[in-house]
Amino acid sequence: MPSLIAVILTKNEARHVVACIDSLRWADRIVVFDSHSDDDTVALARAVGAEVFQRPFDNYAAQRNAALAAVAVPGETDHWVFFVDADERGTPELGAEIRRVIAERPENGWNVPRHNYIFGRLTLGAGWFPDYQFRLMRLGRARYVRPVHELGEVDGATGNLENPLIHYNYRDPAHFHAKQRLYVEHDAIILKEQGIRPKPRNYVLQPLRQFWWRFVTLHGYRDGLHGLRLSLYMGWYEWRKYRRLGELWRGDAAAPGRRNDAG
Repeated sequence: MPSLIAVILTKNEARHVVACIDSLRWADRIVVFDSHSDDDTVALARAVGAEVFQRPFDNYAAQRNAALAAVAVPGETDHWVFFVDADERGTPELGAEIRRVIAERPENGWNVPRHNYIFGRLTLGAGWFPDYQFRLMRLGRARYVRPVHELGEVDGATGNLENPLIHYNYRDPAHFHAKQRLYVEHDAIILKEQGIRPKPRNYVLQPLRQFWWRFVTLHGYRDGLHGLRLSLYMGWYEWRKYRRLGELWRGDAAAPGRRNDAG
């Protein structure tokens, strides 16, 4: 049978790490790949039997690729890695499905759906389900690219699993807004690097499109007022993204000796 290694990325995840490890006992190895936590994450992980590796964090793609290299076994070829974040939980049903596909199917990578709990509520609309994440891969046949919202590159075919990971996503609105502000900064920088300049209409049309996409196209309305609030939040952060993009371009224009073109 192929060997299955569950890898958990952590940074100060003492409140989650033990429950996450316990939810993955169906794996052959459980590895915590830690970004030098300064809480009890590492001690707690070792106390419940997980292997621990540590590496300074630079970005998500690099961290996952480093974890793949760290758990590789020289001379062994039939190993699979299943990545889980500390605020996620596996289930026995998901474990059984993973065991089946890695034993019987030819694909080298698999996307897993997630059940996202936002502010403590399972959220099935507005883009938070099925929320496929590339997490299961044959070791040596896949890698990650893009620093944030990382993407998988696979040598061969991929498939979609049916059973979801449980994801205890944003704890409360303050947690949500803190994460979205980070995403806004990253996304605005990417747009600028692509030479995209905000147009006046973007400040109106893009937030409206984002809201419509979340609330109507992706069925946010099915989550009632909860879905409405999340869709409004995402429209607001779309506006902030374009505002930040404009600030980045104006900063370039104000800097002496810097070019102010899109090329």
